[in-house]
Amino acid sequence: MYRASKGKQAGGLLALGSAAVLLASCLPAVAQESAGAATQQPGLFNSLANLFNPQRTAGAEPPTIDALPYSVAIEVRGGNRDITNAVTDASNLESLESRPPSGAAGLVRRARADEGNINAALYSLGHYAGTIRITLAGNAPDAPNIFEIVEAARKRGPVPVRIDVDPGPVFTFGKVQILDAATHRPLADAPSLDVLNLQPGEPALASAIVRAEGVLVDHWRRAGHPFARVVDKDVVADHATRKLDVAILVSPGPVATFGRFTVEGADFLTPGFIEERVEIAPGTPYSPDVLNRLRRRLLKYESIASVRLIEADHLAPDGSLPITIEVTARKPRYVGFSATYSSTDGSAINGYWGHRNLFGGGETLRLDSQVSWFGQKPEAVPDADPFGYRLAASFMKPGIYTPQDDLIAQAAIFREVTNAYVNEAITLLAGVRHRFNDQLSMQVSIDLEESRVEDTTGTHDYFIAGVPIDVNYDNTDSDLDPSRGWRLSGTVEPFAYLGDSGGGPALLKGSASTYYALDERKRYILAARVAAGSVLGASLDDIPPQRRFYVGGGGSLRGYDYQSASPRNADGVIIGGRSFFEASVEARIRLTDTIGVVPFMDMGSAFTSELPDFDEMKYSAGIGLRYYTAIGPLRLDVAFPLNPSPEDGTYGIYVSLGQSF
Repeated sequence: MYRASKGKQAGGLLALGSAAVLLASCLPAVAQESAGAATQQPGLFNSLANLFNPQRTAGAEPPTIDALPYSVAIEVRGGNRDITNAVTDASNLESLESRPPSGAAGLVRRARADEGNINAALYSLGHYAGTIRITLAGNAPDAPNIFEIVEAARKRGPVPVRIDVDPGPVFTFGKVQILDAATHRPLADAPSLDVLNLQPGEPALASAIVRAEGVLVDHWRRAGHPFARVVDKDVVADHATRKLDVAILVSPGPVATFGRFTVEGADFLTPGFIEERVEIAPGTPYSPDVLNRLRRRLLKYESIASVRLIEADHLAPDGSLPITIEVTARKPRYVGFSATYSSTDGSAINGYWGHRNLFGGGETLRLDSQVSWFGQKPEAVPDADPFGYRLAASFMKPGIYTPQDDLIAQAAIFREVTNAYVNEAITLLAGVRHRFNDQLSMQVSIDLEESRVEDTTGTHDYFIAGVPIDVNYDNTDSDLDPSRGWRLSGTVEPFAYLGDSGGGPALLKGSASTYYALDERKRYILAARVAAGSVLGASLDDIPPQRRFYVGGGGSLRGYDYQSASPRNADGVIIGGRSFFEASVEARIRLTDTIGVVPFMDMGSAFTSELPDFDEMKYSAGIGLRYYTAIGPLRLDVAFPLNPSPEDGTYGIYVSLGQSF
C-alpha cells in the first residue's frame, strides 16, 4: 500500500511509499540531464582521461543552445561528511554545473528535480524529517515570476544557486513485518530480520529496505518458488518516536519443478548437443542456482557465444516450469597474438589461429607459434643462443564417451632456454577429462617427451613416459578475475621411464588459491595461493633437468630472477630441485571501474631434498597496476627481493594479461 504525503514534523506521522520508488524517483531527471554528453576537457588531459575511461566519450553531444551558466553552493546543517557527500552526489545542480542547461526553464527543471534527488539521498541514510530549500537568485523554483528573475540574474553573470539542507534526526527501525500478500499474516519461513538487515533499533536506511526486497525474492526463488515477488510495502515514519515501521507484503507463488527444456538457435551444433548437457531431470525442484550452473557450463564450450535461459510465465498443468534455452554461436575461426615481458624471465611473442567448432560438435583446434628471448646468456650454457621457439597444437573433442568425457590432446616442438638448461624437445600429452560436476573434474593422460638437454654436465638425450592424473576443483565466480571461492588442483604422475632413472619415480604436485571480496561492489578482494610439489623415488642427478623444480620469476616468486630461488651447484649455477614450496597473498583494490592497484607478497624456494625443508626460503614484496578490460585485466607488477643472495637482482618487472593467479 502506498500512502504518500508531505508529512508533519515532530508529533505526527509521515507515511512513505515504496523505498524502491523513493530511491528511483530521481532517475528520470538524472537521465534527462546526463544522457549523452561527456564533460569537455581540453587537449592532452581529455585524451588521457578517455584512454583510462572509454565510456567518457560515449554519446557525446553538441553544445547546449542558449546555455545558462550558474554557480551552486551547498550547505548541510551539522556538517556531517557522509550526509554532505550523499547530498552532493545526488544533486544534478552540482554534478552538471559545468554543463549549463538551456535557458531559465532548463535551470528551473534541474532545481525541481534536485528536491526529489536529495530527499531520496536523505532517506537512504535514515533521515525522514529533513528539510530542503533550493533558491535560484534568492527565489524558490516555484516562484510566480521565476523565469524573469533568472533571466535578469544571468545578465550579471552566472546565476547564483543555493541548496540548504537540514537532514533532521536519524530514524531507526521500529516494527518490521514480512507478511503474506494474500492473508496479511506473517510468513513463518521468511528470512530473519538479521539476514535482511532490518533489525529494530538499527538506523532505518531506505537502501536497506530496497536490498531486503531482493533478498526476499531470492530466498523464495531458491526455495522453489519461481514467481516470488514483493507485491507492496507499507512504510510509516513516526516523528514523535523517530521510528520507521515497515511491512513488506510478499507473494511467494507456487512451488514448482523443472519441466521440459526447449533449445533454440543451436543449429550450428550436432543435433542433441545442448539437450545432452542439460542434466536436469524433469521433476527436479526448481532452483535459480541450478539454472545459473547450467548456463556457466554451456558457456565453457568455445563455440557458444551466449546462453539465455527463459522461464515460462506460467506453470504447466503438472506444476512444472518449462524453460527455453536460447544459444548463439561465436565466429568459428579466429586469429590473434599475445606478448609477455619480464625483466627477469625473458620475453615472448605468440601468434595463434583457432577453430571453435571444427566438425560441428564443439571441437576446438588451436595452433600456436611463439618466439622468445631469454634476455641474457644462460648460466649453465653461456655460449647458447638466447632465442627460443615453440610450435604447438591443441585439440579438444567434447563427449568422447559420454557428455561428461572430453578428449584432450596437445603436441609441441620447441626450444626452451633457461639459466639451468637449454632443451630442444618434442612432446605429446593426450588424455580424457571427466567432469563429475560443475566444480570437480579429473583427467588421465599419457605424457611422452623426446628431448635433448644441454646443462653444466654436457648434452644428454632423454625419453620420458608417464601417466599423469590431474584433479581440479573450481567454485570461483569468474575465470579471469574471481572475487570468491576456491581453486584446487593436484597431479600425480607415475613414470614408466624418467630419463636416467628409468621407471618407478612419481611426481606429486598441488596448489590451492582462494579469493574473498570485502565489499558488495567487489572493489576490495583478498587473494591467496599456496603450491608445493615433489619427485619421489629418484635422485636429483637421475631426474632430467627440465623435469626438476625451479622457483623464481613472474610465475612463482616475483622480484627474483627466473629460477634463481633454486638449488645451485658448487660453481653457483642453478641445477633445480626435487621439491618446492610457494605462497602468495594479494590485496586487489579497484580505484575506478578500469584502474586498480595490487600490493602483494610472495615466498618460495626449491629444495634438493625429496620433501620441502623450508631452509633458505626467499621472500619478496611489491605492487601492481591493473587496467581492467573486457577480456581481462592487463597486469604490470613491480617486485623487490626482501632477502636476496649476492647473485639475485634488485627488482623485477612483469607485464602480461590476467591476474597473477
